[in-house]
Amino acid sequence: MALVVFGLIEATTLGWWRPKSDFTILGWTWPQTASISLAPIALVVGAAFLALFIVWERHRARVNRDALLDLSLFRIRTFSWGNIAAAAVSAGEFALVFLLPLHLVNVLGLSVLQTGLVLSGMALGAFVSGAMARRLAARMSAPTVVLIGLGLELIGIIATIALLRPGASATLIGATLAVYGVGLGLASAQLTSTVLADVPTEQSGAASATQSTVRQVGSALGSAVAGTALAASLASTLPDRLAAVTGLPGAVSDQLASSTIDSVGGLISVLRGQGVGGRLGELGPQVTDALAAGFADATRVALLTAAAFVAVGFLGAIQVRRVALRPPPPVTSE
Repeated sequence: MALVVFGLIEATTLGWWRPKSDFTILGWTWPQTASISLAPIALVVGAAFLALFIVWERHRARVNRDALLDLSLFRIRTFSWGNIAAAAVSAGEFALVFLLPLHLVNVLGLSVLQTGLVLSGMALGAFVSGAMARRLAARMSAPTVVLIGLGLELIGIIATIALLRPGASATLIGATLAVYGVGLGLASAQLTSTVLADVPTEQSGAASATQSTVRQVGSALGSAVAGTALAASLASTLPDRLAAVTGLPGAVSDQLASSTIDSVGGLISVLRGQGVGGRLGELGPQVTDALAAGFADATRVALLTAAAFVAVGFLGAIQVRRVALRPPPPVTSE
C-alpha cells in the first residue's frame, strides 16, 4: 500500500511515465535520464505485492495456519459490500478534509481560525445525527440509515463543489458541510454494525480489524488521489487563467503557475498580502485574482474525486441493504 500511495502522490512531480526530475532517498538516486519514471514502477510493484499478499493468505488458510487477513469473510455479502462502502466513505471524507482548507485559506483568504469554524459545520452535523442514528436504525433498519447517510454526504459534496468560487460565502460552505456531516454521522454510526451483522461470533474480532484496516486504506487512497487530482488540475487551469492577465510575460506566468503548484496555493496568500507593493507592481492584484480563480477551478475538479468515492459507497450501501433486507429462504419440511 505504501508503494501504491507513493506512486499516486509523487507521479505529478516525478512524471507519470517519463521522469521529470531526479529522486533521491538514502543516498540512492533514480535519475531524470532513466527510460521510465519511478512512479509507475512503484504502482506496478505495489499492486504485485498486494496480489502476492492475497495469494499467501489463501495459502496459509488452505494449510490451516493463522492468516493476517481471513479472506473467507468476504464470502459474506454484507461484509464485502459493506467494506467497499466503508473504504469509499473514508476516502471521500479525507479527500474533502484535505482539499477544502487549502481553498478556504488561499482562495477565500480566511484565517486558520475562520477555516476551522467553517469546517466545524461538518463536525456539528455529525454530532447531531450520530446521536439520532440508533433511534432511526431501530425504526427503519441500520442499512437504510447508512444509505440515507451516504445520500446526504453526496448531496453535501455536490452542493459544496457548486459554491467553490472566489468570493463565495464561507457561511454557505459551512452549511453544505453541515449537510455532509449529518450524512457522515448517520452512515458512520451504523456502518460497522451493518458490516458485522452476518459475521459469525467467533470471527467478529478478525472482521472488525479488517474493517478498521479497510477504512485506513480508504483514507490514505482518498488523500493521495485527491492530491494528485488537484496537482494535475492546477497544471491545467492556472496557465489559462494567467494568460488572461494583460502585460504579464510568459516566463513570469510559467514561474507563477509552477510556484503556486509547488506551494499548493500558498503563493496566493503571499501575493494577496503584498498587493501592489510586491515585485509584480500594479499587476499584483490581477495576478492574485487569476491564481485564486484557477485554484478554485482546480479544487472543484479535484473534489469530484471525493464525490466519486462517496457515489461508490452509496452503490455499495444499496447492495448491503438489498442483501440485508432480503427475506430468508422458506423452511421446507421433510
